[in-house]
Amino acid sequence: MDVIERDELLVVGFAVRTTNAEEADPARARLPRLWQRAAQPGAFAHVPGRVDENLYAVLTDYESDHHGPYTQVVGVAVRAVPKLPEGMVAVRVPAGACLKVEARGPMPGALIEAWQRLWKHTESGGQPARSFATDLEVHHPGGVDLYVAV
Repeated sequence: MDVIERDELLVVGFAVRTTNAEEADPARARLPRLWQRAAQPGAFAHVPGRVDENLYAVLTDYESDHHGPYTQVVGVAVRAVPKLPEGMVAVRVPAGACLKVEARGPMPGALIEAWQRLWKHTESGGQPARSFATDLEVHHPGGVDLYVAV
């Protein structure tokens, strides 16, 4: 894990509120439906000013830590917040210091393993400590890059 400074980013997409405990139970998990919705052809065709073709997952509004509720927004990065298409939200990912973790290999296994390393870092008191402000996943053709606020 490397500590880097990340620039501010604006993301427009679909949102759900969930917990990691709910996501561990297939009957209660909300993220698979969120990702299915985001993966539909043309899901973001009406969002102007896209920065690139990557998908972004923003984890924000943490109630406490990785055990509590949080909001995940899956969408696209934009230059400015447009008039939002129906059912979408906009979220600003502030600039700041973060831990960067790369997930490479078969998905979603590689991504799950990367998050498990981050949870272990958190629970063991690893430094720098997570701030549980706003975290970011950048899904690109080579894998996923995680940027976790510290």
